[in-house]
Amino acid sequence: MSELTTFFATCAPGLEPILHKEIQDLRMAKVERQVGGVRFSGKTIDMQRANLWLRTAGRVLMRIARYEAHGSDGLYDGAKEVAWENWLKPGATLRVDSQTRDSDLDHSRFIEQRIKDAIVDRVTDLGWSRPNVVGEEADLRVHAHLFKDRVTLSLDSSGAALRKRGWRVAQGRAPLAETMAAAMVLHSGWDGRSPLVDPFCGSGTLLIEAALWATQTAPGSFERTFGFQSWADYEPKLWKRLLDEARAQVKPLGKAPILGYDSSSQRITEARANLENAGFADKIVLAKGDATNFEAKRGWNAHILTNPPYGVRVGDEQQMVPLYMGFAKHLREVGAGYHLTLLTQPTLVASLGMPQLAQIPVRNGAIDCTLLKGDL
Repeated sequence: MSELTTFFATCAPGLEPILHKEIQDLRMAKVERQVGGVRFSGKTIDMQRANLWLRTAGRVLMRIARYEAHGSDGLYDGAKEVAWENWLKPGATLRVDSQTRDSDLDHSRFIEQRIKDAIVDRVTDLGWSRPNVVGEEADLRVHAHLFKDRVTLSLDSSGAALRKRGWRVAQGRAPLAETMAAAMVLHSGWDGRSPLVDPFCGSGTLLIEAALWATQTAPGSFERTFGFQSWADYEPKLWKRLLDEARAQVKPLGKAPILGYDSSSQRITEARANLENAGFADKIVLAKGDATNFEAKRGWNAHILTNPPYGVRVGDEQQMVPLYMGFAKHLREVGAGYHLTLLTQPTLVASLGMPQLAQIPVRNGAIDCTLLKGDL
């Protein structure tokens, strides 16, 4: 790509401001916050850097075409004009996903089929064999977005969702998405030099994402593959250079303690396995402990980052109220001067009795949540 190309980094609703700052910090061009993500411009190297470094993005989509589509034939004709051979290799597999709103074409399955037909016809006209259409593991993933009959075709440069870093070996019961955990770390204001505690650490997601940020470890530098690595124009030497540069700038974790507690021995075992795979087994302290009575030193000025259960995937919401009240009571007793960043359901916020905390509505997967932040 010699000219600048438009990209769109997706994110969970509510995280757009955090992702916007991330992309600005990467010094991308024409950065614009939108609903559900952030648009920016760049070249191949910028797309690869975004996949390598963005902590809160879900995927990075590369726009390749925009056109008006009036009816099925218009949709097909516009898609067939795209030079798919620039990215789709002979014998490669294909997948098309679509979203449509306020358009005459309002059936996503039909839209996907017509675009698949256009791609297949385009490359078979070139004498290629017919590409196989598959699911998640496709070599080329195409995203079609229709709004008021205007079609935007993009390629998914990420492949698997960016939350799948590559360090997780144990899932836990209800793991927090790595991207949401990273957003909590970035939103918290933690500087990496003060103690950090997660009293509901589960499988260790928040602890690991905090350590990755503090050591300047690129979240995409683990052993995983990206969608762009299957494209016809992929340059392995460029990607290797970016990876080598990222890995060379990793710095040691600071001396401030990072602590994780959980009431379940099984969760602690899972967290330990994940910490070891991420390279932090000897850097982060784990212990079985009660969140209503975990060890917290007075005047420690620590950051509490946590995602307590809220009765959706684990437990019952009403059963969580005494737990939240006990946790908040303990913080009031020992945590003067501490900083709290916590993710929960809106209906449980009042159980903490901390009206001073700022609230941001976010979506954690399919669940409406509230991200709380403030000083104790």
